Amino acid sequence: MTKTADQSEPRYDAGQIQVLKGLEAVRKRPGMYIGSTSERGLHHLVYEVVDNSIDEALAGHADRVSVIIHEDNSVTVEDNGRGIPVDVHPIEKIPGVELAMTVLHAGGKFDKESYKVSGGLHGVGVSVVNALSERLKVWVKRDGREHYMDFMRGATTTKLKQLRDVGKNETGTKVYFKPDYEIFTDLIYRYDTLASRLRELSFLNKGVTISIRDERVGEEKEDTFLAKGGLKEFVAHLNATRKPLHPEVLYLDTTKDDVGIEIALQYNDGYNDTTFSFVNNINTHEGGTHLTGFKSALTRVINAHAQKGNFLKKADFTLSGDDVREGLTCVLSVKVREPQFEGQTKTKLGNSEVESAVKTCVNEWLAAYLDEHPRVANIILEKAVSAARAREAARKARDLTRRKSALDIGNLPGKLADCSLTDPALCEIYLVEGDSAGGSAKQGRKREFQAILPLRGKIINVEKARIDKVFANEEIRTIITAVGTGIKDDFDITKARYHKIIIMTDADVDGAHIRTLLLTFFYRQMPELIEAGYIYIAQPPLFRVARGKEEYYAFDMKERDEIMKRLSGPEGKANVNVQRYKGLGEMNADQLFDTTMDPERRTLMKVGVEEAVLADEIFRTLMGDEVEPRRQFIEANAKFASNLDI
Repeated sequence: MTKTADQSEPRYDAGQIQVLKGLEAVRKRPGMYIGSTSERGLHHLVYEVVDNSIDEALAGHADRVSVIIHEDNSVTVEDNGRGIPVDVHPIEKIPGVELAMTVLHAGGKFDKESYKVSGGLHGVGVSVVNALSERLKVWVKRDGREHYMDFMRGATTTKLKQLRDVGKNETGTKVYFKPDYEIFTDLIYRYDTLASRLRELSFLNKGVTISIRDERVGEEKEDTFLAKGGLKEFVAHLNATRKPLHPEVLYLDTTKDDVGIEIALQYNDGYNDTTFSFVNNINTHEGGTHLTGFKSALTRVINAHAQKGNFLKKADFTLSGDDVREGLTCVLSVKVREPQFEGQTKTKLGNSEVESAVKTCVNEWLAAYLDEHPRVANIILEKAVSAARAREAARKARDLTRRKSALDIGNLPGKLADCSLTDPALCEIYLVEGDSAGGSAKQGRKREFQAILPLRGKIINVEKARIDKVFANEEIRTIITAVGTGIKDDFDITKARYHKIIIMTDADVDGAHIRTLLLTFFYRQMPELIEAGYIYIAQPPLFRVARGKEEYYAFDMKERDEIMKRLSGPEGKANVNVQRYKGLGEMNADQLFDTTMDPERRTLMKVGVEEAVLADEIFRTLMGDEVEPRRQFIEANAKFASNLDI
């Protein structure tokens, strides 16, 4: 991508910046604007600034974006776009850059001519970053000069001034900000989290070079992302830990009814559907009309091809959406002038015209491709037909699970010890590793609202198993029945019998493995439970530290050492006993309740999926068939591990 000057383009100056006033509430209620003041919100600040740079790339005015994490966890984002306007706004009577930085919802994104397509409009604007930063500085290269301003907690401290002359074609914006310690509970940036998002943006914006550098002592590293192939490279990256069934990534890049449509897909030998959808670079976790159009067309085209090729023969069923998407890795990205978002998290596209545009394009493109590539078509169809037959086999097992009502769950022998309350919002269930720990949990629990489901051994790895094998697993069936929501097409979150599903396993390697297997199951088969915030991980103590009748519990080695030091006194001579818990069964019922199950004292980790692409990649790497990517992941991350039990 190269920058071009088109004299016929509409003007982009301060007059195009429209104002929706009101910045005062940002510092009072930051969570309303960036989601939280913890790690998630901290990273959101970077995304907001980067989105402005990417919008310049979408408009065809930038092809480079760089991010630097400085030693003190401040950040600089720079691009070679047009530069934020510096002329005086005709109504507000201040420079455009000052307006963009100090007034909420002030920006060029509201002017349809300045930015035809924008992801930034979905965000909250760089003014929020300014309001929540201890210090913010901005440099603008534009019209042959470099300009500078700086701010403190949203207020202007240095008026716009010219620094030096630059080349006429040397343009861009550089923003430095330091998150405010008065606002954020977490001030440490995670390199991998930022790098994952920047890599994703490079795939979504082919030809744009995006770099990230970490300058923190002991953490120095850098990456540069450039995807000339766009989504084709994205799908190849996602399938790196899988065995593709056909070498070529199917790719479409077109425009229909003023909607830009880019699709890349490839089938692999796995059993899960990995489809990510984006609108103007925004990850639409909840899908929407663009995804509905794609799925509808995919199912229709493959069914039509199966009928034409006599693949179903005498089968008394057609291929369902799940059948044709088994083993599919797909990325769908659309560019829409005025996207209308809906849904609880505002990440579901509602534009009806987009559905018909995507459906029409996929129908024509995919039908033609399958006709022209019979070998690839046969591979895809055989995979779908095989999935359909497995689905039929799984239906019987599913029916058994579905028929078990809440009334007869209590009859599961030696399994579920249910609670007496019936309001799901007040009830919680512990999925406990082993009968021994299950016995302690049953004895120590609060029977009114705490249910216990002991699990024997390791459940099936759903990353490697087809749905019929999943349903044939007794432990899986028991979990599905106990939770009550059903699964896949039968899933209904309103039927959840508990609003807290708590995974409680031993603090050793086997326990970690079982926990990962359970998380993989929920992520792949019941992701709605994670999205609703119903899945938790219990945090049992690692150590019991006692001296005489005094006893304390430590959840890590640092806490253990602090307790030992306190109990030992100034001489270190006192007799302190330390017990390392490897299994939950080593604690009696009272100890287990006091440390791990008592709502007044326990620590629970809520499971969430903030970065869906990164989560999918990690699950595939750790739980998939390919050994080499798993070995590389372990070698790369072993230095960060602690409390290894080997």
